[in-house]
Amino acid sequence: MEDAPLPYPAALAAMQARADAIRAGTAAERVWLVEHPSLYTAGTSARPEDLADPGRFPTYAAGRGGQWTYHGPGQRVAYVMLDLQRQHGTVPPRDIRRFVEGLEEWLIRALDRFNVRGERRAGRVGIWVADRAAGTEAKIAAIGVRVTRWVSWHGVSLNVEPDLAHFAGIVPCGIPDHGVTSLAALGLPVTMADADVALRGAWGEVFGEDASLPLPPGEGRGEGGHTHALWALGHFR
Repeated sequence: MEDAPLPYPAALAAMQARADAIRAGTAAERVWLVEHPSLYTAGTSARPEDLADPGRFPTYAAGRGGQWTYHGPGQRVAYVMLDLQRQHGTVPPRDIRRFVEGLEEWLIRALDRFNVRGERRAGRVGIWVADRAAGTEAKIAAIGVRVTRWVSWHGVSLNVEPDLAHFAGIVPCGIPDHGVTSLAALGLPVTMADADVALRGAWGEVFGEDASLPLPPGEGRGEGGHTHALWALGHFR
């Protein structure tokens, strides 16, 4: 695995190439776990006025659905490249709505491993954590996907221990009335490795494939000969 955060343009290029290869039947599906340097990405519905501080970090047009999102150190980004023409666990073929619901359920089950209750909200994308005593709630995970000819790319982000002040440069996901939170802000000493274990453990409960086994040797820096491994960390070719 590369120690340095992955530049966003490199991620976009690698995702698109992988999605094309999955569609052509020359590469296996892939869930790619990465960490980016601090940056803002704009989805296809992003409004210019929701970029409150355009000079703060680099900005990129992501090509995914959704609005503005922050990525940066301490946030686990999971890019999900699947052939949606086939069944994946509880997600039926050719059903994008159920695929998105599956991503939501995956995050909820991963958070449950830390005794955090992640919740959906009607009309709001992402996973939320409520402080019922205070009457407030905040987003802990974001979802932004694209499906091109039934192959998915882009994915989800989980706030493990990012600098939450960096979200102030945008209106996250176009929702001004609620803030963002993280596992660290909830008082949980969770590492990125811990988050990866939770995500991998919850994956099979929703999408069917067993992702609980360790990554094969070499998966961090490329295919390493394991062309059918589902998961990759850091960079892959």
